[in-house]
Amino acid sequence: MRISEAEAVVMQVLWGDHPLSADEVMARLPGGNDWAEATVKTLLNRLLNKGAIAAEKEGRRYLYSPLVQRDAWVQEESRSLIDRLFDGRVAPLVAHFSQHRKLSTEDVAELRRLLEELDDEQR
Repeated sequence: MRISEAEAVVMQVLWGDHPLSADEVMARLPGGNDWAEATVKTLLNRLLNKGAIAAEKEGRRYLYSPLVQRDAWVQEESRSLIDRLFDGRVAPLVAHFSQHRKLSTEDVAELRRLLEELDDEQR
């Protein structure tokens, strides 16, 4: 399931708290007043049609909740990015960041720790 950038912003709100009405989603969006109500409702309808969220009627409004888990979405987006840009390989991704965007000491330490964990799991 492909979730657009704008849809992902709405999903982030719903992953943070749910169920929410369209007005509540709009109020919690970054720069909330910059989003038109019609835009937010369109994005919610797109997400509904994709099966990413569910809607439950409460009185005169609908309450929205995510059906797609954030971890599953992040995993799919990560895999898609690596496949498209780095032929499915992680090492070139890390090399790219190390060359074009300085990695902090903490980033390098975390990468080392992750590699050690992977190495231990493979033994």
